[in-house]
Amino acid sequence: MKNILVTLIVTAFAFQVLAQKMDNDLWQQDLEAYKTGLEQKHIDVYNKISDTEFDSELEIIKSSIGNKTDFQLVMDLMRLTRKIGDGHTAISLSNIETHNFPFEIKQFGNDWRIVKIAQPLGHLLGTRLVAVDETPIAIAAQKVGEVAQFVENPHSKIIRTAQYFPISELLFELNLIKQKEKAPFTFKSDNGTVFTETITVSANNEPVEFTELTISVPEIEKPEETLNPGFWYAPISGTDALYIHFENYPTFEEMMQIAEEMVGFIFQNNIRKLVIDLRNNGGGDLYVGLVLANALNLADPVDWKSGVYVLADKVTFSAATSNTALFRELLNAKIVGEPTGSNPTGFQDMDTFELPNSKLVVCYSKRLFRIQEDFSEGVQPDIPQTYEWESFSQGNDNMLQWVIKKLQ
Repeated sequence: MKNILVTLIVTAFAFQVLAQKMDNDLWQQDLEAYKTGLEQKHIDVYNKISDTEFDSELEIIKSSIGNKTDFQLVMDLMRLTRKIGDGHTAISLSNIETHNFPFEIKQFGNDWRIVKIAQPLGHLLGTRLVAVDETPIAIAAQKVGEVAQFVENPHSKIIRTAQYFPISELLFELNLIKQKEKAPFTFKSDNGTVFTETITVSANNEPVEFTELTISVPEIEKPEETLNPGFWYAPISGTDALYIHFENYPTFEEMMQIAEEMVGFIFQNNIRKLVIDLRNNGGGDLYVGLVLANALNLADPVDWKSGVYVLADKVTFSAATSNTALFRELLNAKIVGEPTGSNPTGFQDMDTFELPNSKLVVCYSKRLFRIQEDFSEGVQPDIPQTYEWESFSQGNDNMLQWVIKKLQ
């Protein structure tokens, strides 16, 4: 194996070791507050893990307080919280200072590819990540996936594994790296060259310039001005179809305004087909999505028998999952893409509380939604499609391109 050691200094900072800092009695208080808060606030905290098993594991965590660092205890709580079993109940790291390796990964088949990375390491963009220190990527990803939060099904587990993978404290406590501030990562290029580079972490508050892979299609042009940058619509050239980019949820008032303008556009341009793109939508207010469905229902030019498509992927979460399932029912839409990262029937509507001493944020579910009669691990697509690396690496959106070909 060819070994090239390159250390990236993203920015200079004093690396702080996250050691045991909080008093043991304060941790005991926090663990009691964790249990009490979940029991009082979660709609059904013991729906998958029994209260006996929960108490037993919590006692083990309590007994280890004097022997573990703060972050190790946080990870123990993360593992326990995962056993509650819904994607809205989790330990958030938002109040904890962590350090990230400056890259993002995405899974294509069995490969984990670098899809975003700090500009000084731009030559690594698109390469396969094959090992962390001396641990093969399959084993490393499995270990990270076991502790990653906001996991509801196998599809969201893949996404959350990728999101938590760059956190150095996590990799260190999982014994995947030997130092928190830097680590060797092994990559493989498409020509078969294998090489190792030592990468240094960046702090969450440090500015980093990134380069990344993005995808699009030439038939759709985003409007220059939009009321909400994550929600917009545009005609698909060469077709009689309208593309609706639904990556973020507007406010209720914004959706009312945009939807009214959209229906007017449909009538004026005799739009016959709709493509609603809910990929990469992390969720919001599902009832705002119903405002869109209500407005579109008034659009008589649309071919309501076979002209409506909804795109979904593993990053279609929470309310976006619910709206995907509801659009299938209310708009007679065909679902194209991947199964969603959340389940259409399950615990949703997230809220949080804070532990009194560590200030650790605990997320929990307040509602049980039954959007779909039968349980399934995510909304299952009518027409399965997945991101193809050959297209993705060239900036082409093969999923959306497949739909456009059907429209022509």
